[in-house]
Amino acid sequence: MILIVDSGATKSDWIALDDKGEQLFMTQTLGLSPEVLTREVIEDRLANNFELSKNKDKVTKLHFYGAGCGTERMRLFLKEIFKVFFPNAVAEVKEDTYAAIHATTKLGDPGIVCILGTGSNCSYYDGENVHQKVTSLGYILMDDGSGNFFGRKLLRDYYFHKIPKDLADKFAAEYDLEADIIKENLYKQPNPNTYLATFARFIIENKDHPYSRGVINKGLQQFINNNVMQFDLATKVPVNFVGSISYFLRDELAKVIERNDLILGVIRRRPIEGLVDFHRSTI
Repeated sequence: MILIVDSGATKSDWIALDDKGEQLFMTQTLGLSPEVLTREVIEDRLANNFELSKNKDKVTKLHFYGAGCGTERMRLFLKEIFKVFFPNAVAEVKEDTYAAIHATTKLGDPGIVCILGTGSNCSYYDGENVHQKVTSLGYILMDDGSGNFFGRKLLRDYYFHKIPKDLADKFAAEYDLEADIIKENLYKQPNPNTYLATFARFIIENKDHPYSRGVINKGLQQFINNNVMQFDLATKVPVNFVGSISYFLRDELAKVIERNDLILGVIRRRPIEGLVDFHRSTI
């Protein structure tokens, strides 16, 4: 059995294939980012999934693409966990950038590949190899234009009284914005980045409000400035996107791309389908 996994900060999509490439099952767990989760939390999330627990001894190959897997230390950390949970599997762990690449580009075709979901990332793919100029320092310092970026912006503006009253009242009616609740989730609970990203839904649903429109445009432009434009060939190759933020803000993203004389490529909400096609071709 072959397991293919696309793991974001919020959730992980799992698809199992047999040796002929036929799908056996699909399932989900919560996100498994090694940067923000302990070994115990990751082990619990694996063990609490019925399909994974039932089939763990049958898995012979595991292709895991995950947020937070950009360093060798984090990749080895996950491999050690997988070695115990899937005792008969050879595990391959790569950062989620590779999932985005396989889902949006063909082998041999160059392009810029961006992730805009709970977090954000950007790489240049020359058709064979992946190039990055910026090392991510995580959601607190990086992640421009992501779900947690917009969530952080909303909370800050709400508490600094910078959101127009009509929208602020609506925001307060939909979310528990008590300071103690916010601080509990940010500083004492796991996945603070995911918690911040839950507020992004509000700015997407109210994207036609002048305040939201300004925040969205500024956030997307900041992502383009700090990530896409770092590459010399930025205006010469397609710029592809995966992730919920890029998908639900695709119209706004297209305008920012056009404004910066860039070429818009593929936008996918989830890369898992493209990943499955890629690995089927290698069986």
